[in-house]
Amino acid sequence: MDKSSPLPKSFKQDTNLCYFSKLCLYMLVICSTLLLLSQIQSLQQSRNLVFKYINLATQDPRSIAQKLRDSVTFLPLKDLRFANQPLDGHTWFMSSMNDTHEEGEVQHQYFPSQSSKGRLLCLKGRDTHDGSWNYYALAWPQALPSNATLMKGLTFVAYNHYNFENIWHGLSAVTPFVAWHRKNNCQTPARWVLYYQGELRFKMGTCLNTLTEATFGQAPYIEGFKDIEDDSRAVCFEKAVVMRHNEGGMSTERRLQVYDHVRCKARVYCNVSIERRANQDIGMTLLMRTGARSFRNHTAVIGIFEKECNKVKGCRLMVAYSNNLTVCEQVKLMSLTDILISPHGAQLTNMFLMDRNSSVMEFFPKGWLKVAGVGQYVYHWLASWSGMRHRGAWRDPDGENCPYSDDNSRCMSFYKNGLIRHNETQFAEWARNVLIDVKTKKSEEEASEQRLAPIDTCDCS
Repeated sequence: MDKSSPLPKSFKQDTNLCYFSKLCLYMLVICSTLLLLSQIQSLQQSRNLVFKYINLATQDPRSIAQKLRDSVTFLPLKDLRFANQPLDGHTWFMSSMNDTHEEGEVQHQYFPSQSSKGRLLCLKGRDTHDGSWNYYALAWPQALPSNATLMKGLTFVAYNHYNFENIWHGLSAVTPFVAWHRKNNCQTPARWVLYYQGELRFKMGTCLNTLTEATFGQAPYIEGFKDIEDDSRAVCFEKAVVMRHNEGGMSTERRLQVYDHVRCKARVYCNVSIERRANQDIGMTLLMRTGARSFRNHTAVIGIFEKECNKVKGCRLMVAYSNNLTVCEQVKLMSLTDILISPHGAQLTNMFLMDRNSSVMEFFPKGWLKVAGVGQYVYHWLASWSGMRHRGAWRDPDGENCPYSDDNSRCMSFYKNGLIRHNETQFAEWARNVLIDVKTKKSEEEASEQRLAPIDTCDCS
């Protein structure tokens, strides 16, 4: 055979098969080696981990607890990085913590919980002027900070970006706790801890204090930490609920239930009958102010609304000054009111004490529309939250002019506490339209037998 002639095809195939078999063998050896090395490394890590846990288990438990105590880190309640945006994101109050938020429910924090990994809330500092000098931390129940005081029972920690003296701002901070209270089998707090921008506060306004007592069945005990002489000592709470977003997260229906609940509790507390008046009766109340944002001519304003009320059968005009009424007198007055007429101010918060679907008429001094910002609409919001009908606002077009341009923010201090003039024609027409509408709706309800007893939501559900 000629040497240059091609090899038989079968011989070439055998040679290729041999090469392929050797390659597979090499790959198998390499993979086996790598697998063996990884197993050795894994075994070594497991061994180290076992030794670590054995070492921990053989340590003195007191030594472990002390290490946990020493690891507790306190952070400023007021995070200055977010001071200019306190209502955004986590907010600067306890800024490292996330809120718990169920659909339709109020945003809150609860300790101990799964999100806190079973740890308790601890606070330190009693500064009333700078929230960055007050602190918070989380600690294990078995390893609280050295010299810490454990406070038993449930604690409500309320944050307010404004204050607890003003009924509007205070109620906005308290109602979230009412929502939590109703959802959690009416649990009541052993104490309240109040913060304004991270600074401690030690009292509520009289009206808020009374409404809180009525709602929770006991006078609120405001913790002052008077027994803690050393400000560097921590206080930890067996259970704590923290609210920092007011009504944030609550659905419309949940808000209505909360305000129904507070209204009902306030009426029971003040021994106000919850039976409705005769259906055709219309209670029209002028809730007046004195001083800032009051009517310039009280007598003339009263005369205008009295004249229109007298034209409607069953209408009764009541005139009251909010600063002359006790809390229970306000509750009784509002229970008789179908149409509330009042200048813009904290006294309008009383609207939630009226029956649902009652009407509100609001009045402003000159200048508020351009420079007051969103704060001028708070009673539109409250009307919606509590089930009332806001009938709009009358804004005084007359008065002294601000020395700056009309939209200059400095004008707010100039216009804020101005007096409100009256316009007989416009006031009379507005009152007439609202009275006719209220009268018509009452007649329709009576005809269709829809006028039912007040919603009794004093129970917790």
